[in-house]
Amino acid sequence: MTAAKKTILYIEDDPASRMLVERALSHSGYHVLVAERGIDGIDIARRECPDMILTDINLPDISGREITTTLRRDSRFKTTPIVALTAQGQGEYQAMTMAAGVTGYMSKPVDIELLIERVGFYLRGGQDQIDAAVMSEAQTKYIQEIVGRLETQVRELENSNNQLKRLDKLKDSFIEITAHELRTPLTLVAGYSRLLNDLPSIKETTAKDEDTRTMIQGLNDGIKRMQGIISEVVTISRIMTNQIDISIGPINPALIMEKIVTGLQDTLRVRPINIHFDRAAWPQKMRGDGDLLTLMLNNLVSNAIKYTPDGGHIYLTATADAQNIRISIKDTGIGVSKDEQSRVFERFHSAGDMRLHSTSKTAFRGGGLGLGLAVAKGIAEAHGGSIKVESAGYDPDKLPGSEFIVQIPAAAFRPADKF
Repeated sequence: MTAAKKTILYIEDDPASRMLVERALSHSGYHVLVAERGIDGIDIARRECPDMILTDINLPDISGREITTTLRRDSRFKTTPIVALTAQGQGEYQAMTMAAGVTGYMSKPVDIELLIERVGFYLRGGQDQIDAAVMSEAQTKYIQEIVGRLETQVRELENSNNQLKRLDKLKDSFIEITAHELRTPLTLVAGYSRLLNDLPSIKETTAKDEDTRTMIQGLNDGIKRMQGIISEVVTISRIMTNQIDISIGPINPALIMEKIVTGLQDTLRVRPINIHFDRAAWPQKMRGDGDLLTLMLNNLVSNAIKYTPDGGHIYLTATADAQNIRISIKDTGIGVSKDEQSRVFERFHSAGDMRLHSTSKTAFRGGGLGLGLAVAKGIAEAHGGSIKVESAGYDPDKLPGSEFIVQIPAAAFRPADKF
């Protein structure tokens, strides 16, 4: 096999050294791959399987010795020449590097002629040798170095994790306090709005003047929307801080869903979507928190409307057995990509196009706060249940659709419950 067919990976964080070696090897007919970080180099090696790997020892993330140890665990690199090209010098450093499993060791500054000569030597199967006694001592020191670095990294991770927990707690507290602070003035605005709507003079004006009627309606809609947002934020803050209050009692899930569908009629006049719901086919009894389950189901149906184009279909079904009640909200919308399916229930995650962001919870592909599904997940889990999404993927043309499935334990089912 000729040199031109050989591929060499060079892992080096210094741009000048990287450029010099890359040019020298390329000029000699080798195909050269480069990486600036050890982790990147490992990824490239696993993907490209080069004929030889040159690596610096001191890198910004992991050392060249650790790169060698990692790659030697892979059967594909058992015999691949891995050569250290470093400024660490000879002696103890060389021995420790050889103990990590390198084929050879070359010192900087780089002698180009010697480099090309040694590269050929290693590619032909050559290997540097070291005294067995020195190797044994070097292996012990290398293990000590690895353990020391591991301890340092564990401590750094623990400190970072503690800081993240503290910041996360502060964030949760901030969200909760902000939501409550917003709720107080909004309650006043809502109260004065109701009083304003009840004034005879306002009623008379709105009956006669369409512009006034439109403005009053816009004010009422805006207040209602703000109340909904703040309610969601308060709910998610309670979920985040494990302070959600569950008031368990007998409820009728079929009646809850019927009220949700009825309440969406104005939306469906604007968004012509076919909702399929048969109250008679739904379970009539269960135990749970009616208000929270209403919020959960309303969020799921609104989400289905948001990602289903006009003319599409949404199927609302539910079944029950002795153990569980299973609720399905299935749509013929744009679907959810595989990588998004693991994140759609995260707080403040939104799959909507930010350019299409809308205050409406049901505008097609409109954005939102990214709380609806997080709230739904929290409510399902607060009832001891679970929620998941199934979809063939995201495709706005083929419309594969998606199905959100809620499963709640039926331990609370009691035949003696009265409705």
